[in-house]
Amino acid sequence: MQLHKILILGGGFAGISVLRNMSKLRHDAQITIISEDNFFLFTPMLPEMASGTIHPSDISIPIRKFCKNAEFIQAKISSIDLKNRLVAITRTFDGKVKVLDYDYLVIAMGSTTNFFGNKRIEKNAFTMKTIQDAIAIKNHLIHMLEIADGEDDQKIQEKLLTVVVVGAGFAGVETIGEINDFIRDSVRHYYRNINPANIHMVLVSGSAGILPELDKNLSKKALDSLQKAGIRIVTKTKAVDAGEDYVFLGNGETIQCATLIWTAGLTIDSVITSLDCDHKAGKILVDEFLRIPKYPEVFVLGDCAAIQDNKTGEFYPPTAQHALRESRTVARNLMHQIFGKDSQERFNFESKGMMAIIGKRNGIATISGYNVTGTIAWLVWKTYYLMMLPTFEKKFKVALDWTCNLFFKKDITLIRKIKKKSLNRFDMDDISSMDQFLFNLEPEVKSVKTL
Repeated sequence: MQLHKILILGGGFAGISVLRNMSKLRHDAQITIISEDNFFLFTPMLPEMASGTIHPSDISIPIRKFCKNAEFIQAKISSIDLKNRLVAITRTFDGKVKVLDYDYLVIAMGSTTNFFGNKRIEKNAFTMKTIQDAIAIKNHLIHMLEIADGEDDQKIQEKLLTVVVVGAGFAGVETIGEINDFIRDSVRHYYRNINPANIHMVLVSGSAGILPELDKNLSKKALDSLQKAGIRIVTKTKAVDAGEDYVFLGNGETIQCATLIWTAGLTIDSVITSLDCDHKAGKILVDEFLRIPKYPEVFVLGDCAAIQDNKTGEFYPPTAQHALRESRTVARNLMHQIFGKDSQERFNFESKGMMAIIGKRNGIATISGYNVTGTIAWLVWKTYYLMMLPTFEKKFKVALDWTCNLFFKKDITLIRKIKKKSLNRFDMDDISSMDQFLFNLEPEVKSVKTL
């Protein structure tokens, strides 16, 4: 019996959830999932990683753990040929290109950070999108604390301890809240030469408030809570320029700072935007079955899919809870096609609520129309996302991290540069036996042999 070839592009919430929902296809399909990272990252907890509350390995799970009945390839998706059902992938280690064919394709490639063409901000800002971003931010913040502790000039110390986060959505609000607690707690416990008055946390919002996804009353409560925690909120303006030690805002203000974090926008990969199909703001426009109308064997979900709510006419937001629900629809429709069933399930989902943590034991949430704030909302956030973690092992480790954080101080270990190796050429077939032998020798021996 010929197996159906299914390719899943992307190892985020959407892609991994489709893979897990298709675990029943043991002998009917050959499933291959492709991702540039070899792990699934639980992104809602990234800000907590940047503040040292959670260890990086506790919210990152090797994709191969989900591949009991599937193959995994670590590579970058280079191009997609919908007409000929081909996907080109590139191995990042040495640039080797491979072309894969498919019977069914699942596109769940997510999104990337959008700097809106501002190269100076892109050069000088951190982002909060990947595990590398969170680790880099934590290392940088600790480095700034170490330098500030040994700095006598108060103006320089103030610049070192000023953090600007641009973007007041969930990512920006949770990031500034975590960093604010981390910096202030670290100064209180470890850095005796730092003047706490020199710590400045700034959140820049392009709208009149923060968290525009929530209702105005809840958004206002979140804003008030952040301000009480010592965070300055700058509204109705955008960051328009940045250097190594400053941010220039659209209202004419220049903020001297050593740390700029950008969470203000998302964009879609050019591999997606260049496809021969209809798009909406760069995203692939799909039908109610989450398929590309011209190519019914291709399913799209997650951040790169434009999915319209038939009830409201609006497009669904790119959140984890929507990606999880979309994955169930895609998996069922895929199995229906494979088993020859005519019926297809329409995607329909009503969000149960939204929530955010905005500081130490403080949160906001709207659940089934009810607004919750303070410690209760913080506990709801913790419980919900803990349950969403895919494995018991990670649930246990994160719960342990949170428990330890209640009793112990956060770690301020500074990790220095990590060496990374890559090759431009990795084709050993063309190397002669003597060359290969010399290739494996130590440099000193190699030079002797060459002479």
